[in-house]
Formats: sequence, C-alpha cells, structure tokens
Amino acid sequence: MKYNPYTKDAARVSEIGLGAWQLGANSGWDDMTENEAVNMVHKSIDLGINFFDTAPNYGLGTSELRLGKALKDYDRSKIVVNTKFGHTDSGDMNYSANYIRESLEGSLKRLQMDYVDSLIIHNPPFENLDGNKNDHYHILEQLKAEGKIKAYGASLDTYEEMKLLMETTNSKVIEAFFNILHQDAARAFDLAVTNEVAIIVKIPLDSGWLSGKYAAESTFKDIRSRWSKQDIQTRADLVSKIKSIIGEEAHFAQTAIAFCLAYDAVSTVIPGNSTLEQLISNVESTKKPLSIDLVKQLETFYQHEVKGLKLPW
Repeated sequence: MKYNPYTKDAARVSEIGLGAWQLGANSGWDDMTENEAVNMVHKSIDLGINFFDTAPNYGLGTSELRLGKALKDYDRSKIVVNTKFGHTDSGDMNYSANYIRESLEGSLKRLQMDYVDSLIIHNPPFENLDGNKNDHYHILEQLKAEGKIKAYGASLDTYEEMKLLMETTNSKVIEAFFNILHQDAARAFDLAVTNEVAIIVKIPLDSGWLSGKYAAESTFKDIRSRWSKQDIQTRADLVSKIKSIIGEEAHFAQTAIAFCLAYDAVSTVIPGNSTLEQLISNVESTKKPLSIDLVKQLETFYQHEVKGLKLPW
C-alpha cells in the first residue's frame, strides 16, 4: 500500500481508503450487521488501509457508531478519519453555520474520538462555498484552533465548485466526484496541488457501473432506482465502449480505481465495499497501475463521447 500526503497535521493516508456508507444500518444498501461492519474495518486495517470516510447521515448515525467501535483500540495517531456536516443523523439537511458545532460534537461522540482529521461540508448549495459571504469558515477555523478538527473542506461534484472553495477559503480537503465517466473535477487538480489541498476521490466506480456488473437490462430497487431506463441504456452503452478500450481481459473495477489513482493530486480513493471480497479486490487495484497511454485514451473518450451527455449522478 502506498501512503500519500493528506493535510499538514495528519498522518499520510493509504491510497485506498474505506468509504463507510455501507457500514451503517438502514443505509439503503444490503445492510451489514454490526459485527460485519466491525470486521470490515479490522480487515481494512490488516490490508494497510488507514483512511476512513464517514458522515452523520450514513445509516442515520450508525456508520459513525460502528466505525468508532471498530477503531477504539487502535493507535489514533496512525488513523485518519474524515466526517461531514450538512446531512444530519436524522436524515434531514441542515447547512446552517450555527449547526456546525452541534453536528461535530455528535459525530465525535458517536466515533468515541476527541477530534477528527477533517470535517467537510457535505455537498452544500453553491452559495455556501464562498468564504467571503458565509460564516461557516470562521466557525471551522475556531474548531481547528480548539483542536477538534485538523482541517476542513467540502464534498463537491464540479470544477466550478472546487475552484470557488479553494479561491475563497482556507479549505485543505476536497472530496471530489471523479471517475472515468465523470472527469470534470480533474480540471481543478492543478489548483489543488498549488494550494496543498488533499483530494479524496468519491464514487470511483460510478455507483457500481464501473464494476462491470450492470447492463441495459439491469433494474434497481435501492438508491440507484434514481436512474431512468434511458439513463441505464446510456450508461450500458458507455460501459461497453470502455471495455473495448481497456480490453476484455482487464479487471473492470480495478482498472476504474487505478484510473483515479493515476493522478498525483489524489491522496486517496474511497470505493464502497459491501463484502470482504470487494474490499480485497479494491485493494488489489494498487498493484495494477495504468499506463500513461491508457489514461490518455480514457481522458479522450470522456472528452469526445461522455462530456456532452451531462450524465446524471
């Protein structure tokens, strides 16, 4: 496992992290038991993972509870934990600056920790990103001074969002929506390097499409039921084209994760894992770096065949 710089005061982070959405009960996925969730975290550490991404709304607080239980006997100085603000443990959304401290205190209690390495605003409205017009970042600086967080930032989807945040705040962490089918965030990577902002890549498998397990005939009953029949057909066609680029013999999910790891700006990639088998396979991605030529082919494919489609999440 390779370890990359994160923030100035945090340990270096494993290039594969654990996205903890699936750890929670009532998460919208096939629910894990608490024992399964704890075992997932322990197995992650055994595989070299030291970065964990969670949020109050993941499993309505149970992701943080289970993650805290799983990590409590490990050396905290070697573990890096990111949680969020904005989506609450009751399933609502509250982006009020006055709610930041209350939200963080709830997260710290559930995690059984005195601090988190980073606290990021969870996909906020665009107008909340301007540090010159919002009180959020003053409060986040206070929490940093108090030692309750080491850094802050936001979970974002587009270049424009990332640019505004970096130009108007002292944010040092961005969780960016980035994968073969969604490459807009990469336009902000050079700015992130210049500003020493760590990039966490979220949704690297495009909610499962880049694992290769879905096709035009696939149907969905969970959170992925948001896709229309046309959305499904479009993605199925794109997946077929990607397979022709990377080769049918390539492991699709591992190639998709390796694509994200090919960028120097990326500190860690956080694929979700519903099973230990998926976890092990995702970690194997680190052993299969992509050639510069293949990365360029996938970038060209995005520019010519995907960008104009404006695919919905």
